[in-house]
Amino acid sequence: MNVRMVTSLIHCTSRAFGPILVAGTLALQGCAQLPAQVQRSESVAFQNTGDTHLGRVVAPLAQAHPGKSGVVALPQGIDAFAARARLADVAERSLDVQYYIWHNDMSGNLLFDALRRAADRGVRVRLLLDDNNTADLDDVLAELALHRNIEVRLFNPFAMRSWRTLSYLSDFARLNRRMHNKSFTADNQVTIVGGRNVGDEYFGAGKDVQFVDLDVMAIGEVVHQVSNDFDLYWASDSAYPADRVLNAASPSLTIAASNPAADPERSVPGAAYLEAIRRQQYKRQMVEQRLSFEWADAHLVSDDPSKVEGIASDDQLLWSRLKRILPPPKQELELVSPYFVPGAEGVEHFVDLARRGAKITILTNSLEATDVAAVQAGYAKRRKPLLEAGIALFEMKRASSSASSAFRRPGSSSAASLHAKTFVVDRSAVFVGSFNFDPRSARLNTELGFVIECPAMAATIADGVTGLLAERAYRVRIGPGGALQWMEQIDGHEVVHDEEPGAGFWRQLGVSVLSLLPVEWLL
Repeated sequence: MNVRMVTSLIHCTSRAFGPILVAGTLALQGCAQLPAQVQRSESVAFQNTGDTHLGRVVAPLAQAHPGKSGVVALPQGIDAFAARARLADVAERSLDVQYYIWHNDMSGNLLFDALRRAADRGVRVRLLLDDNNTADLDDVLAELALHRNIEVRLFNPFAMRSWRTLSYLSDFARLNRRMHNKSFTADNQVTIVGGRNVGDEYFGAGKDVQFVDLDVMAIGEVVHQVSNDFDLYWASDSAYPADRVLNAASPSLTIAASNPAADPERSVPGAAYLEAIRRQQYKRQMVEQRLSFEWADAHLVSDDPSKVEGIASDDQLLWSRLKRILPPPKQELELVSPYFVPGAEGVEHFVDLARRGAKITILTNSLEATDVAAVQAGYAKRRKPLLEAGIALFEMKRASSSASSAFRRPGSSSAASLHAKTFVVDRSAVFVGSFNFDPRSARLNTELGFVIECPAMAATIADGVTGLLAERAYRVRIGPGGALQWMEQIDGHEVVHDEEPGAGFWRQLGVSVLSLLPVEWLL
């Protein structure tokens, strides 16, 4: 959420040396320019991949379900990592990989290594990363880009590689828009789309916080839609070849990459994590080709990449495309969004659905659980009108729980923060993707997701949400005096909180101050 960077800038420039800092930044920005987008290599997804291992596995299944897509939900982080690693290891022709965040941590390095191994086998790897979160990856990406079979592109990059946050002072309108898409596609036969970025907290490997998240692995018709969308982003004016933006890779990087101490597979945590994956039933099912797919009509919905330039028309936006595919709920809507900022228009929309008879349940993060406290400034002031319309509002707790859940990694003891973005309509169709119900997803960032018309999957995800509500969430209500209250179940007893639970005074004060500022469009 770029509002954090804006707050940091305000703090910096308010000091005595602010004018000098701003002047220096503008001078540096004037010297640092993005390269011209000329003579880029051109490539598109391989179409004839039926002769690959994945193609031979998928073909009989797809032929038995013409025009349909096979889908499997990936609610557990360790399975989501295993699926990506397995696809990288068995790919024979191509890997098309697109992410908003890729951390330089254990799981991030393990997947970088998987991409390298695939490229060493002759697989063409195209890696497209948004540049907003690559500050500590410049050397790694430059080294990857040296491989003859790996091409790296940075989406909407920073021209200044050092002091990048200061670039917002002179180029805010452009840099405030980001590519939030997440997809991992092997041989144009199998793809993974959902809410997860690449990093330990997304894959059940984090020490402090685990993100409760959701992906879908798909085969069949919808995979080609994902590949075509990747090609659109890859060829867009905002995708810059990494070697034109980054400094040249240091020769020592190649040596460091082969150093056992730098190899996450040889580290104690890395080895333990990989051993845990090997023990997982899901990994064995993948290897033995025993995964049970649900076959359904599935549609890719995404923003046109020109949205980042501020020139996409309404019919090119994910939200408009989503509304064309999905009818409004008639019976019920269960919505999960970690960053829920509906705005006045969104509140009106949900209230209208409730008035028409739809039962609406919304799960978002509590102030204690969110990793972006500023988002609460746009959400908190919308709670009362939603509750007054009869909408059920739940907020995810931060506290860990030993209870199992369809969305949790078994045995996890870390604090949890909600990161899944999904909603279920009338238990017949489900959306899974990167789209949050906030102004940033609607108007600023690009997003991507699946609409899956599958009652079985919709019911499974809805039941998983119901389990989360019972085990891991506060229910918000309007108390007898008109103030908000938070209810939770502890050992079979209802406990009522008159203040936002788990949130300290200063955290609440900061949100209250931000709620007075005109920043909702940034959230």
